[in-house]
Amino acid sequence: MSENVLGIIMAGGAGSRLWPLTKDRAKPAVPIAGKFRLIDIPISNCINSSIRKIFVLTQFNSVSLNRHLSRTYFFAPFSEGFVQILAAQQTTEYTDWYQGTADSVRKNLRYFQNKNIDYHLILAGDHLYSMDYQKLLVYHIEKNADVTVGVLPVSRQKAPEFGILKLDNQDRIVDFIEKPKTDEAMAPYQISNSWMKNHGYESNTNPFLGSMGIYLFKKNILCDLLTESDHPDFGKGIIPHAIRTRKVFGYVFEGYWEDVGTIGSYYHAMMDLCSPVPQFNFYLQQRPIYSRPRYLPGAKVAGCHVCQSIISDGSILEECSVERSMIGIRSRIRKNAQIRDSILMGRDFYETKEDQKTNNQNGIPDTAIGENCIIEKAIVDKNARIGDNVQILNRNRSNEIKEDNYVIRDGIVIVPKNGVLTPGTVIG
Repeated sequence: MSENVLGIIMAGGAGSRLWPLTKDRAKPAVPIAGKFRLIDIPISNCINSSIRKIFVLTQFNSVSLNRHLSRTYFFAPFSEGFVQILAAQQTTEYTDWYQGTADSVRKNLRYFQNKNIDYHLILAGDHLYSMDYQKLLVYHIEKNADVTVGVLPVSRQKAPEFGILKLDNQDRIVDFIEKPKTDEAMAPYQISNSWMKNHGYESNTNPFLGSMGIYLFKKNILCDLLTESDHPDFGKGIIPHAIRTRKVFGYVFEGYWEDVGTIGSYYHAMMDLCSPVPQFNFYLQQRPIYSRPRYLPGAKVAGCHVCQSIISDGSILEECSVERSMIGIRSRIRKNAQIRDSILMGRDFYETKEDQKTNNQNGIPDTAIGENCIIEKAIVDKNARIGDNVQILNRNRSNEIKEDNYVIRDGIVIVPKNGVLTPGTVIG
């Protein structure tokens, strides 16, 4: 059934709320779970749902994202499947950047008009969740919907971060507001207790329905909507217009979903993955998460204490302590280091003894966590150099700081990609 569905993934946003992790990379290229990237989630969801015609729309800081996609996703020569990058470009018709999600699709409509395609599935490239889009498609067809929006219950505290909506008794969307800022604006959208009971939810918990940024369109309907309105965004313009003029239904998703759009939400989502029973399951054999094959050796752990942590391929740990932490590929942690409640993204390369000698001559640390370091509640980005005796302490630290070699956002210390902390540095 999914052969006539085209996946279109939005991956062009600047991701400013995730800075400095997005200083040199697109938001969907941010590493997750030690060895994956955010973009792997929607693409894997598509593949696991038998959707194998996929476009990825890119724009800001797209080099590493494009490299990851080109090295990861390729199908058999005789397959019709593809994952194709559509970067922002100047044409005779359009000469500016993508101005929003809908604008990026509008500017590429000519690539989406395959006669064998009947439905367009619009996805975000930066959310953490597992969804069977086949079920969404079946629901869409059963309802004879023009547009179906993925929705999920959200709390009063989180509602201002979403577009929230109102459903009738047939689950048709009858009203929508984008990111309401006041209780007065949200009040008309509160779900009734009867609706919650009929859908199996406890009363007074998560009393609003938020849009997941997942939209399934009939192909001709998407084209018509983008022609009728010149609004640059789906959530702020196209979807409200569609609700007034078309049959738009809400598909209620009951699984785990997280927008890892801020440093705080990203950190907490990664820490949850280290828990014994995480909310997102990377271990489902029937729904694997795909990523770039790197052919790295297994992690080497010598005389270490490791508790409730993820240690990724190619890592080397020697006589250190790692607790409630995520250790990325090729990480090197030296003797007597203590890592707690932290994310180490690892390295893109190994250093030889000659490299280490050159580092010593130049007075810079190796790309490793040095001896006797203490790293607490921190994100250490790729290829960072942490010298011996560095201490990043979670001791009444400030919530927001920007320094030359590190920043603190949402109370979390971030050492940026290729950053250097000289021996003896103390933060906290």
